[in-house]
Amino acid sequence: QVYVEESGGGSVLPGGSLTLSCRHSAAYSSYNCVGWARQTPGKEREGLARIWIASNSTVYAVSVQERFTISQDIYRNMVYLRMDDLTPEDTGLYFCAASRTRRSCHYSLSQSDNYSWGQGTQVTVSS
Repeated sequence: QVYVEESGGGSVLPGGSLTLSCRHSAAYSSYNCVGWARQTPGKEREGLARIWIASNSTVYAVSVQERFTISQDIYRNMVYLRMDDLTPEDTGLYFCAASRTRRSCHYSLSQSDNYSWGQGTQVTVSS
């Protein structure tokens, strides 16, 4: 089982920024990736971004690609999600996920059984 733990959530004003952190135990390998998803009120869980651990390649959801940036520190097994220009619609529970198998990253985060998930960290955007 891959260990995943998020941190860094909190309250922020509209237009503000926040960076989430994810500590994971996924190995440095070409087939491993780590990503972020969120659960907002009244909506299904939405995949936001993924990063491949060895290649540093990234992929984003169209809805956030202009405002969110995923990055990593491979020496610390950390993945980050920087979120800029936040709006109240970004309020929700944010999850980190790490690939469980060699084939996991062939699947999006919406196919959640392919990933190991953290407990989530709450982000609230409000004035």
